[in-house]
Amino acid sequence: MAMMKTGVMIVSLLCCTGWLAAQNTQRHYLSGTGPNSATEWDFYCTAGRQSGAWTKIPVPSNWELEGFGTYNYGHDKNKSNEQGRYRTIFRIPAGWRNKRIRLVFEGVMTDTSVRVNGISAGDIHQGGFYEFSYEITGLVKFDDENLLEVDVSKVSADASVETAERKADYWVFGGIYRPVYLEAIPTEHIARTAIDARANGAFQVDVYLDGISTCNTLTAQIIDQEGDLVGESFTRAVTKGQTHCVLQTTLTKPKQWTAETPNLYTVQVNLNRDEQTVHTVTERFGFRTFEVRQEGLFLNGERILLKGVNRHSFRAESGRCLNPQDDVEDVRLIQSMNMNAVRCSHYPPNRTFLQACDELGLYVLDELAGWQKPPYDTAIGKKLVKEMVSRDVNYASILFWDNGNEGGWNTELDDEFTRYDPQNRPVLHPWEKFSGIDTDHYETYESTVKKLQGPALFMPTEFLHGLYDGGHGASLADYWSAIEASPFGAGGFLWVLADEGLVRTDLSDRIDTDGNHAPDGIVGPYHQKEASFHTIRQIWSPVQVTLDRETFGKTVRIENHYAFTNLNRITLTWQLVDFASPRSSEAGHTVRHQKTLKGPDVGPGQEGTLQLDLPENWRSFDGLYLTATDAKDHALWTWSLPLKSRSEMVSDDIERRQDARFDVRSTDDAITITAGEYEYVFEAQSGLLRQVNAGERVFSITNGPRRVPAKTSDSDAVVTCSQVDGIYRIQAKHSAGLDSFSWEIGPGGRLRLEYVYSVEGDYDYFGVTFDLPESSMESMRWLGQGPCRVWKNRLQGGRLDVWQRDYNQGNPGSVWEYPVFSGFYADLYWLDMRTETGAFRVFNVVDDLYFRVGALRNGPDPQNTKVDPIDGDLSFLHAISPIGTKFQKASSLGPSGQKTTSRGTYKGRLDFLFK
Repeated sequence: MAMMKTGVMIVSLLCCTGWLAAQNTQRHYLSGTGPNSATEWDFYCTAGRQSGAWTKIPVPSNWELEGFGTYNYGHDKNKSNEQGRYRTIFRIPAGWRNKRIRLVFEGVMTDTSVRVNGISAGDIHQGGFYEFSYEITGLVKFDDENLLEVDVSKVSADASVETAERKADYWVFGGIYRPVYLEAIPTEHIARTAIDARANGAFQVDVYLDGISTCNTLTAQIIDQEGDLVGESFTRAVTKGQTHCVLQTTLTKPKQWTAETPNLYTVQVNLNRDEQTVHTVTERFGFRTFEVRQEGLFLNGERILLKGVNRHSFRAESGRCLNPQDDVEDVRLIQSMNMNAVRCSHYPPNRTFLQACDELGLYVLDELAGWQKPPYDTAIGKKLVKEMVSRDVNYASILFWDNGNEGGWNTELDDEFTRYDPQNRPVLHPWEKFSGIDTDHYETYESTVKKLQGPALFMPTEFLHGLYDGGHGASLADYWSAIEASPFGAGGFLWVLADEGLVRTDLSDRIDTDGNHAPDGIVGPYHQKEASFHTIRQIWSPVQVTLDRETFGKTVRIENHYAFTNLNRITLTWQLVDFASPRSSEAGHTVRHQKTLKGPDVGPGQEGTLQLDLPENWRSFDGLYLTATDAKDHALWTWSLPLKSRSEMVSDDIERRQDARFDVRSTDDAITITAGEYEYVFEAQSGLLRQVNAGERVFSITNGPRRVPAKTSDSDAVVTCSQVDGIYRIQAKHSAGLDSFSWEIGPGGRLRLEYVYSVEGDYDYFGVTFDLPESSMESMRWLGQGPCRVWKNRLQGGRLDVWQRDYNQGNPGSVWEYPVFSGFYADLYWLDMRTETGAFRVFNVVDDLYFRVGALRNGPDPQNTKVDPIDGDLSFLHAISPIGTKFQKASSLGPSGQKTTSRGTYKGRLDFLFK
């Protein structure tokens, strides 16, 4: 809404001042602007589904998603080669008779032949990700209907286009998938502009002219975001036949553009004939200076680190065809993870995406297509570079041009980018050292540390390749700490934003990721948030706070990781909370006190302190939350801190009664103890719990505790029984792989387990486990870190609270039910398990204890994200497994990806209450 108001203000001001844009280029859409506004054209598909007959299709669209032709992933060797034939009738708007008419296609896959009223509009266009146009003034009828015919071949006849765009690691489509429109321009007009606006206020606009015969001046004026004229207008004379002119001016102390402060201006350029304006062009831009120095990346003189992600233009139900709002949503989604950068892999995006990056603040790597295959040939590559750069040159958000990817670059095209870009932005070869930056992909942690020793800057344009639940957040803290600490660290880009899962209309609307090729996202096909989403958000928060219960007082240390923003521009809100009781059926917490504070005066890259101004009784509450919120009211992160020990937190909920009545029955096989309505059965030789009965109900939990990983069976197990002070005790030594464990049955049926075990060596995980058939699980509620499961190398991203989770068989990138139910969970206080056979509750008083529930599932062909199963179904662990990425084992990903080394003794105490 604010953007719309600003636009209205600018137009009103121009009317008042004489800077009226009455001679703007006029536009008339022949299609919609995206799937939500698509218009129907006649359509004929030559092969595959719904082929061989004329019908209708929405434009824009990818025809496969509309039920035509054949789906193909880029890795498919034998791709379908159907053609789509389009027809539509249009009329030229009234008042366009004395204009030059241009027909514009923002994107068509892949080879496009155009006829207007049966006559060719020009050469076949090849290249599926680029905007192109034809002048059709001499082909149209101004007072009658016109016929537009477009023939589209999704397989390109140019071998280099085919390899650069369609032999790739993504879905490939056909169709007119971006908008189509007519433009009306005067005979003498401004063809395009290229702006270079520096942080110091120096402004230059290259104006490219066409048809100049009687026009004699160019005049320009800069307007700010509030619609006010800034500085004086500036003018240059032009002469007949002139095709290029440079206008220059300087503003005093302009508001600079950065991702943190996306200040935009508008320049209006008028082509005049004496005092009459013949044609007007308006362009938005930002004042900023970007430099690659030996010391790092510098924007407006300040060093920046790019916290980025690779992004495909994609939606599950429309492929590469997006609504303008989809592009805005993607930018907001990226920013919600506290990222400040995006790489447009592996092709230039929609205009509306770049507009959103400019407006909302996101650094961009704009990329020419090309992937691991022979790149574009030089001749066609030059045309496509021109189309890409000419369209995108004025976007302030673009810092780099990418010349292809992973070997898919033609070095003869490197200098072509500068030809159309007066800013002379650096050109990258993603996966190679070029322009002073090493962008190598998928380095191990060890090789990353070596590269961060210089002499080149290191900024992997792809790293921590996601697959299912691996990569992304896993080991990001290790990599980012190394990048942030190095003078040669420039940032990095995770692969990839979203799972490319297509809704296959030919497979009963099943979501298809082409096996393990496309489930690489931080979010799912419908942008469902996977666990790494929260991890990234915490690690990349520009405000960092450390809360530690042992050292916490009323003051906290705070770090500013912004490049341009003082923390006095943010707010911090603390809340004192009490968590929902385990005896209730509720999740969450109750806020008892809260206060919002202005951030301290801490400059970019600095550290300081924050006085929380807590009440005197702050220690009487369960927990403290501290939330940092930026000036745009975006919550950066919420940190949590328990204010009580585990014993204090759970003591009131462990039932104890004074009467102690036990009925004990022993056989050679079992020890059966009845306490009130509860009956517990233990194996006589091992002491393991075999069965819990309450009335006619038989609970599912059994066969524990036993150590995991399993230890060689003990041959000298000793089980003893005793009753002292109203407690019945079963003591087992050297049983089930444990040094010792004991069961205590207390008054009223409370069951307590205490255990001790010794571990020496390196392990993925260790602890104790029980059997609890997953088929019986219905839900769980727990006080601990949540909402998502964790891995050893992905512990960030959680908050202490009471969480509720119904059972699901979700598996990231394979079954999109989030958050996932099964897995490791951190920082256990208590756990409420509900099963088909009844509910039971487990209390824990030991610090740093994880629990694991259900199976650790792997997706199809999991590669290095494969996790070995753990014995049992419900485990309580002192160490848990790390997870790898698609291309790297966990052990290659840094300190947190290693197995846990132990040469010690571990103790635990768990209280069980059965309902």
